[in-house]
Amino acid sequence: MEDSLRIQRFDQLPSATQFASQIESRNVPAVFVGCVKDWKAVSKWNPCNGGLDYLEERVGSFMVEAMLSRTAPVFYGDLRSHERVPLPFSTFIGFCKQHRQNVDNSCSFNSNSEGHKPGESDTEQGCSPFVDAAPQQIYLAQVPIINAENEERVQLETLREDMQLPAILEEKNLSSINLWMNNAKARSSAHYDPHHNLLCIVTGRKQVVLWPPSASPMLYPMPIYGEASNHSSVALENPDFSVHPRAQYSMEYSQKVILHAGDALFIPEGWFHQVDSYDLTIAVNYWWCSSIMSSLADHMDAYYLRRILRRLTDREMDRTKYFSRVLLLCGDRRGIYQSCLVTKHNFPRTLEALILHLLSPVGAEVLTRKFDDIDKQNSEEHRNKFYQVFYGVFDNQFAAMDAILNGKESFARQAFKNVLDKYLGGNFNVPKLCVGRDIL
Repeated sequence: MEDSLRIQRFDQLPSATQFASQIESRNVPAVFVGCVKDWKAVSKWNPCNGGLDYLEERVGSFMVEAMLSRTAPVFYGDLRSHERVPLPFSTFIGFCKQHRQNVDNSCSFNSNSEGHKPGESDTEQGCSPFVDAAPQQIYLAQVPIINAENEERVQLETLREDMQLPAILEEKNLSSINLWMNNAKARSSAHYDPHHNLLCIVTGRKQVVLWPPSASPMLYPMPIYGEASNHSSVALENPDFSVHPRAQYSMEYSQKVILHAGDALFIPEGWFHQVDSYDLTIAVNYWWCSSIMSSLADHMDAYYLRRILRRLTDREMDRTKYFSRVLLLCGDRRGIYQSCLVTKHNFPRTLEALILHLLSPVGAEVLTRKFDDIDKQNSEEHRNKFYQVFYGVFDNQFAAMDAILNGKESFARQAFKNVLDKYLGGNFNVPKLCVGRDIL
């Protein structure tokens, strides 16, 4: 992990200006210890202080949309892995109270051999409207408190009175504020968000593992054209390295933070994160659009796309292991001058056969990069003399140039395909859909 990507910790919340210029602009996560500890919500929502009764009284009659997953405690973001179901907020509060009672009974059983009996299911004890689902399979994930894009989705706006907007966000155009609440331990699948995120812990505790955007290849992002394109396709709790071999190195690129009630974590856009929530944890998060994305003009998208793909392809070519080994075997930079000249004078047809018939794509890349290195260290007179001698061996100099350039492009094409696989995911050899005269 590069030092420039290390997560910073702050004991005091900076001003909005300091945050924007010194933290947000770096696009690196930061922890703000105790920055929301003075919220009314921190005391009023705390289950140990009657917080569940308080929340039930305030918003118990409101309908909320909950995430129902049969893979709990892991909640995957892919729509194929969960359902969104409506239920009264009071019903979820009932699940929370029931879970607390079960935990208390379990502790009592362990010490007094009484209480919650082994094998007794939570579903049988509870009043869940989901016949086949246990209460711990329900998670209030991303329940809107405000939503700038769709006010009709707002479900818990009244809870905003118990929060105070953090100073660092005073000048931001917030896209949404959301409630996250789990009654039992829960884990989100690794994913990134297309917005900057400030995650504030109200009660309980969360562990967050973070990866920079550059670690995407280790996490195998879902296909860019898919429904859950911002999620990793690797089940990190039980990875199959035969399917995702790069994932075995993913933790080398990760950082872990543990957040307690009153703490907040800035998660920049594009950073993958996996969140483990402990029993009865309540959090609120703020999303806002980054200045970078806000300033991108639509008519420039194609240009930026090509520039970024070119940069990624160049890096992929540089880091190709086989390519690196070949570079090491090529000797010093000036040696290739002598080798080519000796080959030209003594074995002219050997050089011609090498270039026209035997030179591999990676060999073409190595050869031309060595030429570039040599060009930088020699005068124009020496460069011209070298290329005159080098290409003078060929009956058709244009054929030699084509062979070298075709090899370079072939190597770059393979690197480009690797970039598409690592960063965009999926198989791009998909059939085209034709509608009339248009190609979709």
